[in-house]
Amino acid sequence: MKNHESSIAPLLRGLYLHNAGRSVVVLQGKQQIKSDFQIDMQEAFRDGVYNEVLAAKSAAEACASWLFERAPSGAEALQANQRPLSLPSCVNVQTDSGLEAYWVDWDLDNCRKRIHAEDTSALEIPFAYKRIGTETKAATDIYQTLLQNRSRFAEGKIALVTGGAQGFGEELVRGLIAAGALVFIADLNGEGAAALAERLNTQYGKTVALPAVCNVADEESVRDLFSHIEQQVGGLDICISNAGVLKAGSVLDQDLGAFKLVTDVNYIAFFLVTKYAARLMRLQAMTAGDWYTDIVQINSKSGLEGSNKNGAYAGSKFGGIGLVQSFAMELVDYRIKVNAICPGNFFDGPLWSDPEKGLFVQYLAAGKVPGAKTVADVRAFYEAKVPMKRGCTGPDVLKALFYIIEQEYETGQAVPVTGGQVMLH
Repeated sequence: MKNHESSIAPLLRGLYLHNAGRSVVVLQGKQQIKSDFQIDMQEAFRDGVYNEVLAAKSAAEACASWLFERAPSGAEALQANQRPLSLPSCVNVQTDSGLEAYWVDWDLDNCRKRIHAEDTSALEIPFAYKRIGTETKAATDIYQTLLQNRSRFAEGKIALVTGGAQGFGEELVRGLIAAGALVFIADLNGEGAAALAERLNTQYGKTVALPAVCNVADEESVRDLFSHIEQQVGGLDICISNAGVLKAGSVLDQDLGAFKLVTDVNYIAFFLVTKYAARLMRLQAMTAGDWYTDIVQINSKSGLEGSNKNGAYAGSKFGGIGLVQSFAMELVDYRIKVNAICPGNFFDGPLWSDPEKGLFVQYLAAGKVPGAKTVADVRAFYEAKVPMKRGCTGPDVLKALFYIIEQEYETGQAVPVTGGQVMLH
């Protein structure tokens, strides 16, 4: 983290995730506004060194005290399921540099309006979001929850999609927003990310997408991306590492530069994205109770089996699954789930269908499909390999993504979405 300010917001966000049971946005205000919820973090700045553990402890104790003083009693407590009916929308934090004001709301636009209007009215918690442990919930209630639309588990959450300006990434962005998430669109193509965000924000009539420029293979760029996310919304719930590149070529003649590029973007970048996403999610976890977050790598069926004359890509994807399993074992202590989705071929996307650089064109030129004379011949050849006789689509992957987010008891998995072409064994 660059400074202590950038690590206070995730701790505060964790308090609200724990006590409200739903996602919030946390923004630091420029003005000092008096709030009835105050946290003294001065002990966390001994000798000029910021101690995150002490900061989290101070935040949790202050929150518990505030809730105890305002807890409902008697019939009100039963009606509220022993959860608070409301939470403060403004938090004063005392640090070594003075008093700082942080603003909280369910929605980014509303949070910005609160800051502008200096509105400190309480956040009312809708009954549907009050958290009830499954150990006390009736069996009928559990089944009703399971039968709800799976996409609801992304509702209100803050998500990031790398490589989100086009192709599969754009499909994921659109699907998450349709499910109610606020989505950062990170892409090396900054203009494309900004244009897509503008279209989506106009379509929905509010801020649902935020663009960001990022080179996922460059550590400084990735570090800056997550610092930007902290400053803009306070934390993160879903990180989708989707950015990827493919350079087909035989091991007999592929140049080292092309091999390194594929490795950097598909393998090393996943390490970098996970490193900085997990740091942010870990801070939230220090105060968030049993709130789970997700890191999902969009892998490939080529991560489950080899690919002829495509060793750089398959190798990077195989390695990605090794990272998924290893990261999952380590990060589970912070309630961070790490999984992969292994889609089949997205034939309608630019990776395959671009008329100049698409794989159909590349494979035709490389003679990878015996007897093929046209791009249509190459496509038909690959479609015939799929038992379901079609390529993978965005909705196919979104269903797998929503399953992963919903399923708290699963981490370190590689979920195939291949139409039966590749099966687990």
